[in-house]
Amino acid sequence: MAAVSAVATALSNPLVSSPLHGSRSVPPVSVRFGSRVGGRGAGLSKPPQKLTAICSLDESKEDTPIELRYAAFPSVMDINQIRDILPHRFPFLLVDRVIEYSPGVSAVAIKNVTINDNFFPGHFPERPIMPGVLMVEAMAQVGGIVMLQPEVGGSRENFFFAGIDKVRFRKPVIAGDTLVMRMNLIKLQKRFGIAKMEGKAYVGGEVVCEGEFLMAMGSE
Repeated sequence: MAAVSAVATALSNPLVSSPLHGSRSVPPVSVRFGSRVGGRGAGLSKPPQKLTAICSLDESKEDTPIELRYAAFPSVMDINQIRDILPHRFPFLLVDRVIEYSPGVSAVAIKNVTINDNFFPGHFPERPIMPGVLMVEAMAQVGGIVMLQPEVGGSRENFFFAGIDKVRFRKPVIAGDTLVMRMNLIKLQKRFGIAKMEGKAYVGGEVVCEGEFLMAMGSE
């Protein structure tokens, strides 16, 4: 009876019935029947039996191939729509896709950094790192997508990158990375044609570059 009581206590323990306890997996619970009671020679006639309560942690986990495990970035603007907005062309168009867009407010876009980019043979031959100035330029182009819209009052003929401030480079960006850039408009002075923007660039969810950007818009 003591053994049965021990099993009931073990199986009613929340650490046993729950598949996870914090971030640690729960070990199997083992109880041995037939333990001796009342001193030497007073055990059960049958040999001891072992009962193991196993908590399965992987019953609902699907064995999904890695190529099917991650969703692609959405596409709000493709490269052809971007080319209709920005005046930049090869080798200086540094935005491949817009994945979120609010005219005159913000935009999030990506730049796929590949070993075929024209700056890698010189920066550097043995360690391909994207130049910081080109990260800043790519972010400024995303800012241009925010501002160069009819509803904002801009056009690609009167857009200028006027200045940068508080720029910091946190980590290197290398060939194979996907640079995700967010630009937010924080101040617009239409009277003077000046827009101030705040930008951050990420790789794998970590900030690699950030700063404040000044845009100047002239009248047509």
